[in-house]
Amino acid sequence: MKYQQWRRPAGEYPGRAALEEAGIPALPALVLAARGIDTPEKARSFLSCGQERLADPFLLKDMDRAAARIHLALERGETVSVYGDYDVDGITSTCLLTSYLRERGCRVIPHIPDRLEEGYGVGRGALKALAEQGVTLVVTVDCGITAVEETRYAGELGMDMVVTDHHECKEILPPAAAVVDPRRKDCPYPFKALAGVGVALKLVLALEGPEGRDALLRQYGDLAAIGTVADVMELTGENRTIVSLGLEQVRHTARPGLQALLREAGLNEKPLNSISIGYTLAPRLNAAGRMGRAGLAAELLLTRDPARGEALAKELCELNRERQAIEAEIFEQCVALADAIPAAKRNVLVLSGEGWHQGVVGIVASRLTERYACPAFMICLQGGKGKGSCRSFGGFNLFAALERCAGLLEGYGGHELAAGFTIDEKNIPAFRERISQLVLEQTGGTEMVSTLEIVAGIPDLSLLGLEQVEALDLLEPFGAGNPRPVFFLGGCTVSSAVEVGGGRHLKLRLAEGGRSFDAIFFSATAAEAGIALGDRVDVAFFPQINEYRGWRSVQLQVVDLRRALTRAQSERALYERFVRGEPLTPGEAAYLLPSREEFVGLWRYLKERSGPSGVEETSRRLTRNLSRSFGRHAPLPRTMICLEVFDERGLIHLERSGEHLSIHIHQVGGKVDLEESGILRRLHQLMED
Repeated sequence: MKYQQWRRPAGEYPGRAALEEAGIPALPALVLAARGIDTPEKARSFLSCGQERLADPFLLKDMDRAAARIHLALERGETVSVYGDYDVDGITSTCLLTSYLRERGCRVIPHIPDRLEEGYGVGRGALKALAEQGVTLVVTVDCGITAVEETRYAGELGMDMVVTDHHECKEILPPAAAVVDPRRKDCPYPFKALAGVGVALKLVLALEGPEGRDALLRQYGDLAAIGTVADVMELTGENRTIVSLGLEQVRHTARPGLQALLREAGLNEKPLNSISIGYTLAPRLNAAGRMGRAGLAAELLLTRDPARGEALAKELCELNRERQAIEAEIFEQCVALADAIPAAKRNVLVLSGEGWHQGVVGIVASRLTERYACPAFMICLQGGKGKGSCRSFGGFNLFAALERCAGLLEGYGGHELAAGFTIDEKNIPAFRERISQLVLEQTGGTEMVSTLEIVAGIPDLSLLGLEQVEALDLLEPFGAGNPRPVFFLGGCTVSSAVEVGGGRHLKLRLAEGGRSFDAIFFSATAAEAGIALGDRVDVAFFPQINEYRGWRSVQLQVVDLRRALTRAQSERALYERFVRGEPLTPGEAAYLLPSREEFVGLWRYLKERSGPSGVEETSRRLTRNLSRSFGRHAPLPRTMICLEVFDERGLIHLERSGEHLSIHIHQVGGKVDLEESGILRRLHQLMED
C-alpha cells in the first residue's frame, strides 16, 4: 500500500437519482452526489463555466488606483517594468501583462528574478538597474505583497510601484500607488483563490473595459489557464471558468513557442486537460525557473518566431531532464537523512544541506511529505545562510507557522500549503524544535498518516463502460478543490501482472463480477505491490480512456491497491469501525444489527455454559460454536454487539482481554427491554441516515 489509510465515504448518495433524472450521466452524477452536490441546482451552479461567472475586476480593492496609474503611464509614454516571479504562475503573469502593454504601444521591460542569484521577490539591485534604464513605473505580478522596504526604495529612485499579488498579506502593506491582492483583509472581492496570473488577467480586463473582455479572454486565456493550474490553485468558482475557457485557447494557441512545446512534450495529438497541463506542460516551463533560467520560458511564450520557439522548446525539455536527475540525487540524500531520525521524532522534517540546488528542493519537499506523511522543510546552505522551501501535510498551515517563527527567520512568504523562507544557519536547530512543537499543537500528538480520499465505490460495473468514463470530462477541469475522482473496487482477482517501462511500472489484468479490466500501476513493481497471480485485491483507481492504434478502451490507472480482506477480516474491520465511532452506510448498520433470534440464541448458549466462574471463551471459538448451534454463520460483529447490549442493559458483566472474553450472568428480576439500548438506538439512527 502506498497510503496508510483509505478513507471511503459512508453515504449511499440519495441525490444521485435526481441528478441522473436531470440529464447528468450516471458516473459524474455519482461523483457529484458523493461530494455533496446533490441537487440539479447545485450541479448546474458547479458545472457552469461561462463568462458570467467572472466578477467585476473593480471589486478588487485598489484596482481603480492601479488602472488609473497604468493609464497615466500609457498617456505619458512612460517606460514600465513588469516585475514577476520565476515559477510558472509568475512567468505567465509577466508574459500576459507584458504582451498587453506592448499591444497598447507601451515600452515594457519585463523582469523575472534569477532564482539562484536574486531569490524570490522584489530586489533592490533589480530596482536600481531598472531605474537606470529609465523605468518610472514598476508593476509587480505574483509577488510584491511583502515588499514594504523595497517599495520605499523604488520611490527614492523616482519610480512608482503598483503591486499585484495573490499571496498571504502581512499586517503592513507596501506603500505603493496601488496594492491589488484578493487576500487583503479589506478586499471585498468574492473569490479569494485567484492565482497571480488570475489577478494579472483581472488587471488587463480592468484596463480594457467590458467591451474588450471577450477578445482579451481569447488572447490571454491560454496563459491564465496554464498559470492557474501550475500554481495548484483551487479549481472552483472563477478559477474553474478561467481554466475551462483557457484550455480551449491552449489547444488552438497562436503562440509559436507554446505550439512547439506542446509538440515537444507529445501533447499536440492528445486530449488536452488540466492533468496534462499540470503533469506534462507545466514542469517543462517550471524547469527554466528552477534551473535559474526563467527568461527562457518567458521568451518562449513571448516569441513570434516559430524557429526560435522550436529551439526554446527543445532547450526547456532538456532542462527538465537535467532537473529530474538533480532532484533524484537530492531526494536519495534526504531519504537517508530522514531514515536516520527515530520515527517517534519524525512528526516534521527539517533537513539542511550544503550544495543542494535551490531550484529543486521544493519538489523534493513534496515527495518527502508523501513518503513520510508529515510536513517537510528543505534548507539549502551556503556561507552560513539558508534558503528554505517547505510543503504542507495534513492541513498544516505553513504561512501561519512561519509567522510564529518570524523571530528566527530573516524573511518568509507564500501560502498555507507551500512557502519559502530565509534563515541563518545557527537558528536552524531552534527553528526545527519550534516547528515540531507547532505540529504537535495541531495534531495533539496523534501521528499523521497518509490518507487516500476515495470518492465512491463502484456499485455497478456498467459504470465503467466507455461512455460513462468519457462522461467524467463533464467535471473537468480537475485540480485542487475539485480533485480527479478516485474510485474503489473490492475483491478483484489478479489474472495478469507484467512489469513494463523497464521494470518501473506494473501492467495488470483484473477480474471482477465476470468482467476483466486492464490496469496500470505507475512507479510500482509486483514485489513492491506485494501481489501475485490469483491474489484477490482491493483497488483504488482513476478510470481513463486508453487509445492504441485507433482502438479506445477503458483502463484503470491504479492509485493504490491492497490485499482484499477475507470475510472474517471484513466483518471484524466493520465492527471496529463501529466501535471507533466512524460513519457507516445504512446498509453496513443494518448488517451489524442483531436479529431477535440471535439475541435469544446467544442468551441460551450463555445460560447453558455458565458455571461458578461464568463463561470463558475466545471470540473466535464463541462464533464457531454459535454457528454450529444455529446451523448457519454467526457473524462476529453481531455476536459482539449482542454481548455489549447484554452488558449495557445489566444482564451480564463482560470483560475483554484481547481475544479472550470473560462473561458473568447477572440475576435480574423482571423483563429487560433490549430496545432501550443506546447501542441499538445508534444502529437504528445510522440505518435511517
